[in-house]
Amino acid sequence: MRQLAHLGDAVFHLFEREREIAKNSSASQMHKRARVAAMQQAKLLSQLEPILSAKELELTRRARNTKTSGFKKVDQATYRQATAFEALLGFLYLTDIKRLREILTISLSLEC
Repeated sequence: MRQLAHLGDAVFHLFEREREIAKNSSASQMHKRARVAAMQQAKLLSQLEPILSAKELELTRRARNTKTSGFKKVDQATYRQATAFEALLGFLYLTDIKRLREILTISLSLEC
């Protein structure tokens, strides 16, 4: 699960950077608006859960329950939720790019 989360973290960072570059944002604007913090990712997953398939929900449940360490800036529950979001993106990157794009597109309309 950690490998999927690591990959998903990179995928989401790239998605967010591309989105900001398309807006012609300055570096400081990009940094302020990018939704890459654990708190924001945890909120995104919470809002996406109603549209996730049973397989995706099972993956996020397993990823949330993976033993983690190092939650310095946020509480453990938020960190685990963010890790589950990243694992989902990593899994979709490897198995279903079309679904990954769908999830990322939907995430743009969500509050975080």
